[in-house]
Amino acid sequence: MAKLLLDKDYEVYGTSRDAELQDFNSLKFFGIDDQVTLSSVTLTDFDSVYQCIHDVKPDEMYNLAGQSSVALSFNQPHETYESVFIGTLNCLEAIRIFNKDIRYYNACSSECFGDTKNTFATEDTVFRPRSPYAVAKASAYWITKNYRQSYDLFACSGILFNHDSPLRPEYFVTQKIISAAIAISREKQDVLKLGNIDIRRDWGWAPEYVVAMHLMLQQDQPGDFVVATGKSYSLKDFLSYAFSYFDLNWKEHVTIDERLFRPSDIYANRGNPKKVRAKLGWESNFTLKNIVHAMIEDKLNYDK
Repeated sequence: MAKLLLDKDYEVYGTSRDAELQDFNSLKFFGIDDQVTLSSVTLTDFDSVYQCIHDVKPDEMYNLAGQSSVALSFNQPHETYESVFIGTLNCLEAIRIFNKDIRYYNACSSECFGDTKNTFATEDTVFRPRSPYAVAKASAYWITKNYRQSYDLFACSGILFNHDSPLRPEYFVTQKIISAAIAISREKQDVLKLGNIDIRRDWGWAPEYVVAMHLMLQQDQPGDFVVATGKSYSLKDFLSYAFSYFDLNWKEHVTIDERLFRPSDIYANRGNPKKVRAKLGWESNFTLKNIVHAMIEDKLNYDK
């Protein structure tokens, strides 16, 4: 998002709970770490959020913060809910008090829908969250909508389905698979242990998805948008694309560890991008195979 905004000649400010101790590798990845003004902000502390907005006086605000791991949310439910919901509430309240003209983006999640099975989730699909993370995101969605309706804020929620890039942290299963496939191809690892590989997800390319986020705040009227490819793949498909890149058969290297299963999980999800396509002119062009290969090639280049 920071790179996209800089490319559009925005003056970009970024926050972290402790900006002085963070390495900001994502910014360094793009070579823009010296182009973003950084400051320490604790989203769960209203005064901290308000002070930042007061000092920066932003035209647009993108809230992409909060605990972002579904799996970790089962172990840290309180921290997950507070960082996602209270953080969102503080942002909205600070905007309401300081300047209601600030345009606000809330990062919602397809996890809110729960298991969509064979249907396509739309903006009107009922939320059935199945994790503390999803409950937190659903709460943040509703408080954003409430502030939009009650205080006439330009506040939008992007209900994004899974989106990956080389910046994905190692503890996410997709990056875990990429790293293992490379290590196994180099004979530095023999086995990859995974949980439920029968799950199906609607995977997209993160650099494309931030374009949709930006477009939401450029409209005449605020709204909520499902951002998705409209296609569903299994984790087995992801494995196949990753291992076949190295002419390997994933079935010979993957074992199932039931300890890695979540207490509750979504079997399948898939989004309908009809509204975001019609209203914003946005659509996804990357296939899952494109995504997997791009992530592999970036990691191979980084390792050189």
